[in-house]
Amino acid sequence: MLNNKTNNTMQHSISEWYTKILFNRAHLLIGLCLFVTFAMESWEMMILIYNSAEIAKEFNLTTTQIGSLISALFLGMIPGALIWGKVMGVIGRKKSLILSIGLYGIFPLISAFASSFEMLWAARFMCGMILVGSLVITFPYFEELVPVASRGRATVYLSSGWPVGVLIAIGISYSLESMGWRVIIGMGTLTSLWALMIWKFVPESPYWLVENNDKEGAESALKTLCNGQFVEPKVILETAHTSASGTFLDLFKGVVAKTTFLQLIINFCFSWGYWAMASWMPLLLSKKGLSTPEGLGFLAISALFMFPGYISASYLTGKFGRKKIMMTYVFMSAVAGLALANAATVNELYVWNFTLSFFSLGAWGVWNTWVGEIYDTRNRGNGTAVGVVSQRIANSIAPLVIGSILASSSFTFTVAFISLFFILTLITTLFLEETEGVSLK
Repeated sequence: MLNNKTNNTMQHSISEWYTKILFNRAHLLIGLCLFVTFAMESWEMMILIYNSAEIAKEFNLTTTQIGSLISALFLGMIPGALIWGKVMGVIGRKKSLILSIGLYGIFPLISAFASSFEMLWAARFMCGMILVGSLVITFPYFEELVPVASRGRATVYLSSGWPVGVLIAIGISYSLESMGWRVIIGMGTLTSLWALMIWKFVPESPYWLVENNDKEGAESALKTLCNGQFVEPKVILETAHTSASGTFLDLFKGVVAKTTFLQLIINFCFSWGYWAMASWMPLLLSKKGLSTPEGLGFLAISALFMFPGYISASYLTGKFGRKKIMMTYVFMSAVAGLALANAATVNELYVWNFTLSFFSLGAWGVWNTWVGEIYDTRNRGNGTAVGVVSQRIANSIAPLVIGSILASSSFTFTVAFISLFFILTLITTLFLEETEGVSLK
């Protein structure tokens, strides 16, 4: 470590500082705060699915209406993502995330008191509009706080908040089943309290502060991130920026346009492949003869298999880069999906679904990291936002389409159709640039 006198006079650009700072306790605490944030997002996205049968019974809903209700959250995320992508560029990552989490808690409470299908649908739509803010912000925000050498591995670990949220949703649904779906859905209101943790422990992104020409703010945030490694880090503002945020049109100009089109295709196809499977898995399992409790147990064990998928992907992406690991894991997801479609016994169903969980979620961990790295700071928020929009369009359509296919086709055909989208993801991934070990722009 350099002595304090030298530290006080060191000046570097923001990108250079991120090659010098080592991963430390401050990053661990930040990672924990954002990890829980992502877990809460996962919990809220899955909770209605696991309680859809009880909701359908109370409101006398058809399969198509249940698919529409599941899609409502994702339809709300489409305009919401575009709004929050712009907001995080204008007022900053920290304020935007606090605002998203803080406001969100209102709408699970409204959902819990819904007196009709229409009211519940509208409440879930609004849930999506607000909740998507934290989804758009969490990963690029974390990447703008973590050193270059640790960015890939750490961000993939952040993605493992998804199965934690899934397990929470399953646990709450199972343990509070006797209290009814309204209590279970209404518990989402408690998530707003987590905004206090973000306010207390997570600094603003130095990258965003530099784009906003806030030299003192960037140095203060860097001091927190250094955690004593450098006493008074000084930042060189290489250029004066007129705005900390680009426009959505900037994403479709010049060389950036190719990146945008590629990531939109990947987000759509990969999200379709995963979500089409996840949203109808309880019904697919019932077609294979599993009861509702057995189905929840099956899903819980599947979620546990996601963790080694993330851990392995985290290690391997730091060693071999994003592209090789993403392609390998997506390919294995397609293989597992096709094998699942042809499973002849319950044991085979377990083996191949667990394999699918391992590889598909490991690939998601790599992708959540990669998509935040392919844009510069001015375009990162908007770029992430349009990617989320592409995902949510797929999420909104998939339950309806797969519901229709299930009504007239076999389990085997349905899962095989879903797996084709993994293949399209694999092909498109070939054309993206590698970002492992490269400083953010």
